[in-house]
Amino acid sequence: AAMTVPFHTADLLPLFVHFVMLSLLGVGGAITTVPDMHRYLVGEQQWLTDAQFTASVALAQAPPGPNVLFVAVLGYNVAGLPGAAVTMAGIMLPSTTLALWATRWGRSRRETRGVRAFTLGLAPLTLGLLLATGWVLTEPARDSPGAMLLVGLSAVVMARTRVSPMWLVALGAVVGAAGYA
Repeated sequence: AAMTVPFHTADLLPLFVHFVMLSLLGVGGAITTVPDMHRYLVGEQQWLTDAQFTASVALAQAPPGPNVLFVAVLGYNVAGLPGAAVTMAGIMLPSTTLALWATRWGRSRRETRGVRAFTLGLAPLTLGLLLATGWVLTEPARDSPGAMLLVGLSAVVMARTRVSPMWLVALGAVVGAAGYA
């Protein structure tokens, strides 16, 4: 098991600043910035292990509620309640402020060529960021053919049906508990 580096109170400001930056880059939501969160928290700072990171994201995505809650779980696992507060403030404040301003500005100019082109261009960017997130989150399971088969099956089922993702999570839990993945 990989070792983690202790977190110090002085690290709260750099943690906040990093999540502010991610907030402004998170086209498609905070989940699209997971690869960089992983790079920073696991690779660069070593505050979390791969397994801790993946478990934090999975735990926060399981219950119903806002998608962004995984950021609070990551922050909590890095630095307790102050870490959760700092990461949530960092990820929410800039993007919320920018979204409110951009919505008002864009609504008044929605029929212009530039706004339409910008909107259409965001779709492939968001898709690419989501695929990168999926790739990072499969890191701990890539050595397991059973787990990767489940990832592929889940992708196909989600693309072709309206089955609730919770059934796929339950299937993964059963297969994992049985020791096949």
